[in-house]
Amino acid sequence: MNYLEESARLHAEWGGKIEVISRVPVTNRDELSLAYTPGVAQPCLDIQKDYDKSFTLTRRHNLVAVVTDGTAVLGLGDIGPEAGMPVMEGKCALFKAFGGVDAFPICVRSKDVDEIVRTVYLISGSFGGINLEDISAPRCFEVERRLKEICDIPVFHDDQHGTAVVVGAALINALRCAQKSLSEAGVVINGAGSAGIAIARHLMNLGVKRLKLVDKAGILCEGVPMNPVQAEMARLTNSEGFSGKLADALVGADVFIGVSAPHIVTPDMIKSMAKGAIVFPMANPVPEIEPEEAADAGAYIVGTGRSDHPNQINNVLCFPGLFRGALDVRARDINEEMKQAASFALADLVSPSELARDYILPKAFDPRVGPAVAAAVARAAKESGVARV
Repeated sequence: MNYLEESARLHAEWGGKIEVISRVPVTNRDELSLAYTPGVAQPCLDIQKDYDKSFTLTRRHNLVAVVTDGTAVLGLGDIGPEAGMPVMEGKCALFKAFGGVDAFPICVRSKDVDEIVRTVYLISGSFGGINLEDISAPRCFEVERRLKEICDIPVFHDDQHGTAVVVGAALINALRCAQKSLSEAGVVINGAGSAGIAIARHLMNLGVKRLKLVDKAGILCEGVPMNPVQAEMARLTNSEGFSGKLADALVGADVFIGVSAPHIVTPDMIKSMAKGAIVFPMANPVPEIEPEEAADAGAYIVGTGRSDHPNQINNVLCFPGLFRGALDVRARDINEEMKQAASFALADLVSPSELARDYILPKAFDPRVGPAVAAAVARAAKESGVARV
């Protein structure tokens, strides 16, 4: 199947992938008076007296806004908010299918951080959570940080943290399979944008200590001009003080994680890595190195972002269940404890007897995934003090 041509045809046929369905009947005068005026006045007054009832008397408790400015849509780049709408609708469909979460696309016509933050904050009272999507770096870091400071509901940038959670789960199991440890493994991440930096932070929170971040200019190290977020990461990573390019970083490394560009890793680079190397080339749709090439060059475990190869590292394993858990306990935030819990919940769905070089993550359609992630996230929210119920 030519997915591009068939998808274009179906989008024209579908006329959109989501719609609003009423949960209540409105077929006679009494039903109308209960769903709307005059009866609706009472829940309005109840919410006026008790803000928390906005979660129990409306659909807010199960509703997430999927917000983009259209500047980093999939692998398409800055195509604008309207052009990003099919992706946001698709995200909403996945929220419902995999987590039972209602979601609505919000495509903002601005690249100004102040305007985006203000817009999202002003509508946040209608939602139980905010999922930021396809906003380019470094703007995405500032948008998320400021919204988390002023909103009383979870704010989560899936391109950053959803990716990081699933990569974390994949790495936990890949290292188990290779009989290596998080604390001792040497990890190289190529791509120091939103996803790469979030993955780096998450892996360090999981216990990785030997980590290098690499961008176009080479290994991030102190003293080299870069944006403020990268400068912070330069201080936190590369404890050995290495400099050089990607090829230099990979010598003796146990793990390669790519969130960068097609075909920039060669077989010789893989051969220079440590025995039992773990290689996650996740650039989409064309990875940093083809999986077959990596395996032929000696990679022990290979995972990609693609569905046509084993070990697909797919965000759909994370965000529906993560938001399900956060919404179920009416969390104020999605914190590090919740993200770590999600990674371990995903990893633990693959039993020791099942764990293998070509099976380090559960499949996207495994019905256990959403409930397992939701339960772990809800528990972590309660234990870390951000749950309201």
